[in-house]
Amino acid sequence: MTVLATRHTVHGQLCTPAGGADAVQLLIPGATYNSSYWDFPDGRHSFRAAQNRAGFATLAVDRLGSGRSSRPPAPLLTALAQADAMHQVVRGLRSGAYGPRFDKVVIGGHSLGAAVAAIEAGAYRDVDGVLLTGMTHRINPAGVAASFANFRPANLDPKFGPLFPVGYLTTAPGTRYASFHAPAPSASDVMAVEEATKDVFSPTEAADGLGVAVLLPFSRNITAPVMTAVGGRDAAVCGPLATDCSTALTLLAAERPYFGPQARLRAYVLPDYGHSINLAPHAGAYYDAVADWARTEVGP
Repeated sequence: MTVLATRHTVHGQLCTPAGGADAVQLLIPGATYNSSYWDFPDGRHSFRAAQNRAGFATLAVDRLGSGRSSRPPAPLLTALAQADAMHQVVRGLRSGAYGPRFDKVVIGGHSLGAAVAAIEAGAYRDVDGVLLTGMTHRINPAGVAASFANFRPANLDPKFGPLFPVGYLTTAPGTRYASFHAPAPSASDVMAVEEATKDVFSPTEAADGLGVAVLLPFSRNITAPVMTAVGGRDAAVCGPLATDCSTALTLLAAERPYFGPQARLRAYVLPDYGHSINLAPHAGAYYDAVADWARTEVGP
């Protein structure tokens, strides 16, 4: 399906349970990922399938600039622009513009996609739940710097080639394990699919999407229930100078000041994994925790 967002098009895949659903999860991938993050083509890691089994429809989208969505000039692509596009998608889901009409919409994202979800929910207050994964308000500067050291211009990468638009970044070949999965054991089949499906992002969307000064006014303005979930060993957000991710209780205590009381914040930590928790070998526990939260706070 395609969604017109201003002068650009957002691509996504809408999946519904066999019996239909009243509630849908709008899923936004992080930087250098596309919608395949939510339905990973290795046959073993599908957040999408787990939520469909739990009774929820899902719409996994490609952020503007990535996948099959439109690719604006990189310097003009910001997290605020991404949030505006997602607001239009939410409206379409409620109106039935893409087929089924949904009474309830949960917006969810991973990493940069989580920042987009928080901005959309706080700016427009048009969703019934917010899922934030791989994101906290206090980042680990050393971990983020290490990840950024692995980025390179997409037009210099063999996967995208010299004709790819200037200004977009991707990961250098062979670096995705260190950036997104360490210190968990490396799974060669997952890493092969990671390289085959990797995507791009614009530095400008990361600049305003990952800064607490930008995020804080939006997250405090969210009036829907919020679930935050991270890997317990996520070097991008966890650590002594960042967020205490050792348990769900410590994560909850660290993140609660950044939300208002209406958020009814719930926290989840997937032990012994890094940043991209959808792809952990034990991700099923996290999939189930999200479904339980969504059933409790939003309803099927």
